[in-house]
Amino acid sequence: MTAKSAAWLSIIGIGEDGLDAVAPAGRALIEGAEVLLGGDRHLAMIPASHKAERLTWRTPLSDTVADLAARKGRAVCVLATGDPMSYGIGVTLGRAFGRDALTVLPAPGAFSLAAAHLGWPLEEVTRLTLHGRPLSLLSAHLEPGARLFILSENAETPAQVAGLLTAEGYGASSVVVLEHLGGPKQRVIEGVARGWDIPAGADLNTIAVLLQPEPGAAILSKVPGLPDEAFHHDGQMTKREVRAATLAKLMPRRGAMLWDVGAGCGSVAIEWMRAGGKAVAIERDKTRCRLIARNAASLGTPHLDLIEGPAPEAYGEIKGAPDAIFLGGGVSKSSMAEIAWERLAPGGMLVANAVTMESETRLAGLFADWGGDLTRIAVSRLEPVGPYHGWRPLMPVTQYSIRKPL
Repeated sequence: MTAKSAAWLSIIGIGEDGLDAVAPAGRALIEGAEVLLGGDRHLAMIPASHKAERLTWRTPLSDTVADLAARKGRAVCVLATGDPMSYGIGVTLGRAFGRDALTVLPAPGAFSLAAAHLGWPLEEVTRLTLHGRPLSLLSAHLEPGARLFILSENAETPAQVAGLLTAEGYGASSVVVLEHLGGPKQRVIEGVARGWDIPAGADLNTIAVLLQPEPGAAILSKVPGLPDEAFHHDGQMTKREVRAATLAKLMPRRGAMLWDVGAGCGSVAIEWMRAGGKAVAIERDKTRCRLIARNAASLGTPHLDLIEGPAPEAYGEIKGAPDAIFLGGGVSKSSMAEIAWERLAPGGMLVANAVTMESETRLAGLFADWGGDLTRIAVSRLEPVGPYHGWRPLMPVTQYSIRKPL
């Protein structure tokens, strides 16, 4: 069977201008469907004379996926809003059934319509969604002069976004709410985050933000090496200079998975995620786990997976093989590094830091047995000494790193 003949599930994007704007190929798929799936608004566009079985979305979404799986092989047509592959149902169904099962015909999505309305180059805009996601995700994208497009959860989202921007020191940011773009109910509302008092409007809206910090706002980069004071901690953390060097060795990349073992306040895992990756933080201390959760929320990485428990025992709670592992504590513990090495994906990076003689001796043994790189990092910071200033050294850190062969 060819990929073309295997396609049984079509996904048709529909804009605010309705079925009349759907291309002939899309209308043909709708007309020939044996099963139609959509929301009440989309299904109401289909003539009552259409003989297809009609399904509506169910909660949880996995129930709808099961409905479709039960009808595999029939001509199923899903009616979606805008571009189904931009934070849309096409992504979910592609994962569930594979690309060969799908025929996707998008309409202009909210981001494209917003860019056209505002005259913003789409490639220069950070695009994200708060639909079904924590508001704190926004905190990872706060940079002076940056432009954001945000898909809202509902009519309350613009006020919530304005509140977060104000609380984070970006109250001077311009906020534009674009409702029902491209249709007869289109409405555009403009304002400033601080003092936002515009009543809630339509649930279907997209928010455009031009970020402008106010005096005193914390300016944080996505490049690793955030100031130590950006984190809530009890002193048990990888300091800024060493953290930047550690993440340089770990090499964050979009979608890659990190295990941060002995995570402390979670600084390495959080910076990895701010750079585009995914992470699991493993920490045995309950108080520090609370610090990790607090830092993850405030720095825009609420999806950080946190496991409270000792390593390497906690490794058994995690499925899959990570792309990188950082051993920030307990490296002198027997089998800690060996079990981590076994779980690491081929081509993955293992990095371990040590400050005690016992841990350093352990890393020297790994270097002798496995090869890799061994580095000594010594940092001094200028601090007041009476009326003058002097260099105060931090504890030297011995860093071991090695890439697992493919």
